[in-house]
Amino acid sequence: MYADDPKTLVSTEWLAEHINDADLRILDASWYLPDAGRDGRAEYDAGHIPGARFFDIKEISDHRSDLPHTVPPVEKFMSRCRAMGVGDGHQVVVYDGAGLFSAARVWWLFRLMGQMNVAVLDGGLPKWIADGNAVTTDAPNIKDRHMVVDRQGDLFKDVTQVASASKLGDHSIIDARGPARFRGDAPEPREGLRAGHIPNSKNVHYATLLNDDGTMKDVPALRTQFENAGVDLAKPAITTCGSGVTAAILSLALERMGHPQHALYDGSWAEWGMYPDLKIATGE
Repeated sequence: MYADDPKTLVSTEWLAEHINDADLRILDASWYLPDAGRDGRAEYDAGHIPGARFFDIKEISDHRSDLPHTVPPVEKFMSRCRAMGVGDGHQVVVYDGAGLFSAARVWWLFRLMGQMNVAVLDGGLPKWIADGNAVTTDAPNIKDRHMVVDRQGDLFKDVTQVASASKLGDHSIIDARGPARFRGDAPEPREGLRAGHIPNSKNVHYATLLNDDGTMKDVPALRTQFENAGVDLAKPAITTCGSGVTAAILSLALERMGHPQHALYDGSWAEWGMYPDLKIATGE
């Protein structure tokens, strides 16, 4: 068993022990792909970890963008967090209903905004329930809390920066999508996107970083997955996926591994696959 780290990953045992801490804020960040047939908000309303607020990934995004759930403006992030009673001095724990899926995106988003005391609940709501812990339908008691945002630009990459990295080969670009989508053998779930991957990227399917119970593998096993995929861990890393959600699982794993420099490509394949002037690769 790993040691709990309130800046990356905590166990259900840790959360059960700290759930009544005055400075703890729990966020349900459940979000699912359209073909999953699941509604994160409806599931939250039906039962959530006591004290949890619902973090709506789709709503707390930049609605001026044509891309799905991209990083929100700083002011919007601050106002939404304040409305949830989340602010400076809080220890945040994020979970989701899949185990470890969309929660990592919100972990990354908080870090992007300079809030470093944030962790993902390992195994999420399924493990919380499996371990015999209670859920509730009660709404949390919310009090406003001010938040200062210090945006960490080095955690974010745009399409121009990724195109440069792809051409120069000075970063390890790591794609979290499934192997068939990476190779271009399977169609993208979003219409109008080409099939394939960013040239010079490597494929580490996010699911290979997880155990059967939805918890994250230990650090040696994580490192093995990246190395077996041909990722050069000596280079700065850029994580990518379909729309910037599961890429954050790779980012969380890299942080657990102590990788000194990693950033997330927010537009991911939803952006890259849309523009015909951007080169794509197929196959392994």
